Amino acid sequence: MHCPFCGANDTKVIDSRLVADGHQVRRRRQCLACNERYTTFETAELVMPRVIKTNGSRDPFNEDKLRGGIQRALEKRPVSTDDIERAINTIKSRLRATGEREVPSEMIGNLVMESLKELDKVAYIRFASVYRSFEDIREFGEEIAKLEK
Repeated sequence: MHCPFCGANDTKVIDSRLVADGHQVRRRRQCLACNERYTTFETAELVMPRVIKTNGSRDPFNEDKLRGGIQRALEKRPVSTDDIERAINTIKSRLRATGEREVPSEMIGNLVMESLKELDKVAYIRFASVYRSFEDIREFGEEIAKLEK
């Protein structure tokens, strides 16, 4: 690890501890050349499958896009940030668990709807109305009726 202050290669780890529920390692380091201290974070880099969009194009998985869609659906709803992050991590884990190099965007949409159904029913209906392109009030009613069952 290069020192961010002087660029030297020689650094030593002073302290290490797990953070983010054990998914990340926080290390306090000290440069042996200038004696400055700084913190680094290490996470495992796991390859996410590419996304096959409905038009046939293939894009890299975008966690920010996933997070944005979930947060828009949950806007002004009583759901904690921790619950949202847990849902995102669950979706990512399920996508990796498929073992596929590419997954259809519909699969991601369905996983989001499953997560939202557990987190908040109103957010689920919001997301479903956009995702499934509801065109009239009858379609909303049918989806709400399914939820009540």
